[in-house]
Amino acid sequence: MRHSRVTAASFIARVLADPYENVLGGPDPEATHHLLAAVHADFCCPPTCHSISWQDCYDAAQQRPLPHKAGFLLDERGNPVPIPAHVRDEAADRARTAQAAAVRIRRKARVMPLGNQG
Repeated sequence: MRHSRVTAASFIARVLADPYENVLGGPDPEATHHLLAAVHADFCCPPTCHSISWQDCYDAAQQRPLPHKAGFLLDERGNPVPIPAHVRDEAADRARTAQAAAVRIRRKARVMPLGNQG
């Protein structure tokens, strides 16, 4: 008997239940989602010679909940990863802002009962 494949992402909600989304996302959770996904795409996609488009990287990250997006910008100890050399000027400023938000999200999410969402 053949079984169809089901991706794990279909079991992970992008938006967390209240009050978690508002606590982790701050005053504008949707803007926080966008910021973290955009910076992840900036990190992954150098301006030239990259086989995956910036939009595809953004879309892949945008499907994840806030604690997962935060993890893309932090190392295993919860510290910000180095900003890649190709991320400069306004993008680097945005990256530092996103990394500060990611650190805050990871710290707050640790004490929340989020299951596979966190």
